[in-house]
Amino acid sequence: MTKNQLIFFSITLAVLIIVSCSKDKVNTADIQLFNKATDTSGFVWFKYTDTLLPKSVGSGHNEPFLRTRYNSIAASQLDSTGKILVNAQFPEGSLIVKELYDNTTTIGRYAILYKDSENDFADENGWVWGYMNADGSVVESVSKKGNACINCHSQTQNIDYMLMNKYFP
Repeated sequence: MTKNQLIFFSITLAVLIIVSCSKDKVNTADIQLFNKATDTSGFVWFKYTDTLLPKSVGSGHNEPFLRTRYNSIAASQLDSTGKILVNAQFPEGSLIVKELYDNTTTIGRYAILYKDSENDFADENGWVWGYMNADGSVVESVSKKGNACINCHSQTQNIDYMLMNKYFP
């Protein structure tokens, strides 16, 4: 092997290793977020009820039903009726999971927001976005930082990207 071939081979190998490690990190982050979203213990439902809600006119999701739950940290930003406080800013560690139902009994997807500003995949507001099928397969990876979601979630009357109060007053 010539010196140039050896250099080329070494550079190619290094690039492959870096790309492979980055992909593993993304896959691990997606799996971790999915696992957080599917562990339902300690969550509080929007308006303190697990009743399914019909898809809102402002929804970008295809599923006809939904319900939204908050971990105990995020629930600190709910009022006495279970709605998000006006002008709330969810603290670090907040986990908000929107369960999207294909019908009245079957979850099709999870839309997930996790506030972790130190996370490599957090957006500029500290949110890690995940969009996953119920079987764990990824629709929109955390590595995309909510690119497919932010436009809709930035519409008027959002509260720290949340739209539940707007569409379900």
